[in-house]
This record gives sequence, structure tokens and C-alpha cells, in this order.
Amino acid sequence: MKTFCGRANPTTGALDWVEESEEYDYHQEIARSCYADMLHDKDRNEKYYQGIRAAVSRVKARGERVVVLDIGTGTGLLSMMAVTAGADYCYAIEVFKPMAQAATCIVERNGFSDKIKVINKHSTEVTVGPDGDMQERANILVTELFDTELIGEGALPSYEHAHMHLVQADCEAVPHRATVYAQLVESDMLWKWSQLQPIEVDGNKLLPPPAVVKCAGAPSVCDIQLSQVPPESFTPLGPICTMFRVDFSKPVSSAAQSYTAQFKAQTSGRAQVVLSWWDIDMDPDGNIVCTMAPSWNYSDPHTYPWRDHWMQSVYFLPAEENVSEGEELNLIVSHDDYSLWYSLTHSEQNDVKVAPFRPCCTCQAHLVWTRPRFGELNDEQRTESYVNALRSILKPDSVCLSVSDGSLLPIFAHLLGSKKVRRPFFSESQGSQISDLMLALYLYIYSDLIFFTLQISVLMGEPYFSTSLLPWHSLFFWYCRTAVAQLLHPSATILPRAATLYIIAVEFQDLWRIRAACGTCEGFDVSPMDEMIQRSLDYRESLEAEPHPLWEYPCRALTKPRPVLTFDFTQCVPEQPVNRHCHGVALWMEYQLTEDITVSMGLTKPVREEGACEWNPHRKQGVFFFRSVRETSGDGREDLSYNLTFDPHTGDIKMNFSVTEP
Repeated sequence: MKTFCGRANPTTGALDWVEESEEYDYHQEIARSCYADMLHDKDRNEKYYQGIRAAVSRVKARGERVVVLDIGTGTGLLSMMAVTAGADYCYAIEVFKPMAQAATCIVERNGFSDKIKVINKHSTEVTVGPDGDMQERANILVTELFDTELIGEGALPSYEHAHMHLVQADCEAVPHRATVYAQLVESDMLWKWSQLQPIEVDGNKLLPPPAVVKCAGAPSVCDIQLSQVPPESFTPLGPICTMFRVDFSKPVSSAAQSYTAQFKAQTSGRAQVVLSWWDIDMDPDGNIVCTMAPSWNYSDPHTYPWRDHWMQSVYFLPAEENVSEGEELNLIVSHDDYSLWYSLTHSEQNDVKVAPFRPCCTCQAHLVWTRPRFGELNDEQRTESYVNALRSILKPDSVCLSVSDGSLLPIFAHLLGSKKVRRPFFSESQGSQISDLMLALYLYIYSDLIFFTLQISVLMGEPYFSTSLLPWHSLFFWYCRTAVAQLLHPSATILPRAATLYIIAVEFQDLWRIRAACGTCEGFDVSPMDEMIQRSLDYRESLEAEPHPLWEYPCRALTKPRPVLTFDFTQCVPEQPVNRHCHGVALWMEYQLTEDITVSMGLTKPVREEGACEWNPHRKQGVFFFRSVRETSGDGREDLSYNLTFDPHTGDIKMNFSVTEP
């Protein structure tokens, strides 16, 4: 059955009514899932297998029948490992119906149907007894319920329920325990993702409002590939601390708790950020360990096992605090049933009270601006480009209109002397300090424009829109420019004046794994999962690019960057498609602010001779994955062939690529 769905078009701004299959949502969920990434994680798979073998051996040594409960079975991989290791029976629970169906198919294909029962329920709904889903309680609990924050997928409530209702009191657990680590650091780079920094424009220093400075920020964790954050970009203020452990073989509580690590500051500095990760011991003795530590924490970084389903966490302290070398500090971590947060105290405290709730944004800025957006607004080089561009086009009598979400361009225009900008809400005592957050969050439209008594002489935008995911979604600026065409002076200046979409063929160091077929995993045939994912990709996703922050994912350029589509903002959106064919893949936008000033949302430097790429860390780039691997020489001489069409009615870019040898 199909139904009409209203979907906001991020490029045109229109509400598009499209006919969708009732299966669209789960096809999209499967296509964008991390199942392939997990199965390609050899370190994870081997450690789980070793831990399961050891647990089965311990139960058998006690003379007991081995009954395994596998919560969140996914493909059924861990259940098949358990049976192969000697388990007598396994209950595999999977709440996501398409995945449960795939697990059933995989179990059958590998010949384990008589020993593995797949149950399509949430674990808290599973019953035990003669007429229940499980005939008896399990004596081995196997789970993979973790996310980058460890507990964000509801691991604690699931373990709590399982110990109360589904497993025996003396059960073995794989993993046996988890340990959370944290390190207090000073990092201007990371802190700029959380707090707006002072900005200088022609001698005027714009200071963030006190409400923003005092705000605890966004409550959600910032999960990133911490291995791509250079060690020289932060200064450790303390050692790597063991914050707390969870023993999964014993009853687990999901109640809110706090833990404290005490240490002396290693150096003086500003306490701003907490870097955090965890590891899991697959056995009671801690001999089988799977760690999420970043590569720079390894004695040999080349042995670091890349994974994208589990990364590392960055937490921002509620406020920046000065610390002195040798000072006694308490780093406190608190958690509820789904999330963690950190705080810092300077005095020795043994009695730490549980925080009633995690910190949240009170200034509204963190609700409007994402962390990459904070970083973008704090990018001094980028700000300089926009200020120079504005300086070159503004006149005292300029009438300006800004089209961007939460942009500071109107303030810059005012400070550069444009008199037709409504003066910001400064008091005489505050000088140039921003005193009201509204200045940063709303468009500055002059009172004259409200009544349309003056024509716009400068239409400006970054462009940035909170609804934009892919590079071309910011073409919404073009549609806005077209909508206000009648309000523009005949000689009006548009900034940016144009945008160019670039592409480059790349070889990813690791990111390719998230789309690569698995075939077999640890000797088990998991191809039904490959087939399920491919069906969902073919439904629509394989024809579309995906947004990825490429600064986190190293890649090597196989071709030179190439402009493929140019959008002339000085003209209205055309009626006919913009189409180009040539013979010569990451995609990004570059905005031509003026004839000689350009800002790139993709590559920030020319591709180096060996093909290394440096990417803009504040925007996501588009990635089009080929359905099969292209073998190339990698010397930069390959030819990139493409067919891209921009449809002005839908705002979509249809694309097809191929890479050929010259």
C-alpha cells in the first residue's frame, strides 16, 4: 500500500507531497544502518567469539546445560558463535522486524534452526515459562547494546530487566564488564564547537551575550572519530581517569548515579572539555579486551581497529574554569538511564550528590546552532573572507537583506558602515558588545523593508540553513533570491554571486566498510543481510549521496577536484534543468562571494601530490558510493565521467559517475 506524505524540501523550501510505500521508512533505516560496519569490525567479532567460547567453557565446567540469551541479536552472529562454541540452546532477541527476519534466514542458511530461536520482540516483553517465549532462564547473557556513549541505546534498563526476569542469578555475561575512561583537556579547537568566541570587525570587538557564556550548552554527547583530532590541538590537564565500571554478570541498576575521579592537575590551563571512551572485558579476568580508545592512545597507532558504529565522546564542561598545576581536582561523571554528563570541582569532595538532571541549554543558541555551526562561526579565516567581501560591496546608503539561519552577516554589515541596517540593541554602556541573543538568531530586516518602501541593494547570505544536510541543500538561498526578485534594485549586489559544485573521486581509508558487502563473517554466511541492505539501497538510497563530515574519514584523491555545476545567483532560478555532460566521489560547494573572494565548504587546501585531502570541518560533504570497487592506478590520471542534472522544480541533483583509466 502507498500513501501520500508531506516532506519539507530543504532546497526549494516547498512542502512536497510524494507517494511513498509504507515500507519506505524501514528501507531507509536499513540502508543507513551500521550493520555492515559492525560485521567488518574484525577486532569486535574476534573478541566476542573468544569471550563466548570462554563463557560456554566455564558453564560446561560446572556441569550445567548451556542456555544463552542474546539480546539485540541483529544478524544472529553472536548466537551462531555461541552454538558453535557448544551452547545447547540460544534465544536470539531482535526488536526490529526486518532484521529479525534476516536473522531467521541467516540462522537457517547456516544450519542452526534447531538450536537458535529468533524472537521478534523487545527484551522487556519476552516471557519465560512452559507457554512463554523462553522455556527457561538463561545462564549466559550475550549482548551488543552499546553505542558511542555506552548506555545511549538503553543498555542499563535492558540489563536490569534481563537480570530480574530472563537469566539465572549466577549467569555468565559476555561482555563481562565495561569501563568508562575520561581525560580533562584544554582545547581551543573543541571549545569553539560549544561557545561563541569574540569576533573583531574593523576594530569593533563583538562579545557573546552573558546568557551564552553562562549556558551549559547542548545536553547531547558529541560523538566523533577522536583519532582524527590531532594531539597537538589539545593539552591534557590530568591523567586518563577510570570513571566507573559496570559488571554485567550481576544485577544492574538504571538509576541515576555519579562517580568521582580525583587527581592533581598536570599543568595549568583552562579546563574546557572532557574526552571519553570505554572498553569492554569479555571475560572476568580481563584478558579479552575490546577498547574504544583513540589511535593516539595506542603504543602503535597503526594497530588501531577502525570502527564507525562505536566512536569516542567529547563532553563540554558547563563553564570554562582555570586550573593550576598541582591543584587537587574532582572530575565527576553522572548518568541517568541513557546519557552521561561531566562536571568539575576544585576542592576535595568525598560526598558527591547525584545530579538531579543533566545540564541543558538555557540561552537557546545551542538549540539553533549545531556544534559544527559554532565552529564555523568561530572560524576566523572564514569570517575574514566574509568581512572583506562585504567591505568591497557595501556603501553607506546600502539597503541590505540577509537570508541565512542565525547569521552574523547583518551585524558585520552594520559595523562596516551600512546605515540602512537597523542598529543592534546596544546600550551606551555596552559599546559593541552583543547584548541580546536575538541579534544572532534572527534576520535583520530594516524597518524600511517591512513596508517595502526601499529596494534592496545588497542581498547577502552565507548561505547556511539548519535544514541543509547535503551541500546543494543550501541552494535554498537561490530560491529565496528568486522569491524577492521584485524587491531588488536593478543594480543590486548578490553575495555570494554564484556557487560551484565540485566532485573528486577518492579512495577511503576505512569509510568504504559501511557500504561493503560482508559475505561471510567469522566463518558464518551472512549474505542474506547483504541482500537485505542492497534491496533497501536499491529502493532509493543507492541513487543518492550521503552526508558525511569527511575530515573524520581519511581518504586519498584519485582525480583532481573538478567543477561540475555552477549556479549563478545573480539570475533567478531557471525554468529548465541545469545539465552538463563531460568525461573527465566526494561533492561540495564553493561560494563565490565576489569576483575574487571564494569560500569552500569542501577542500580547504589543494590536493597534495600524494593525494591527501584536507576537508572543511564545519560542513558535511556529499559522498556518492559506487556499487562496486573501481580498480585504479591512483596516480591522479584517472578520468572522472559524470552526468549531473539540477532540477529547479524539486531542487534535487540527479547524478551518475564512473572512473576510467586514460
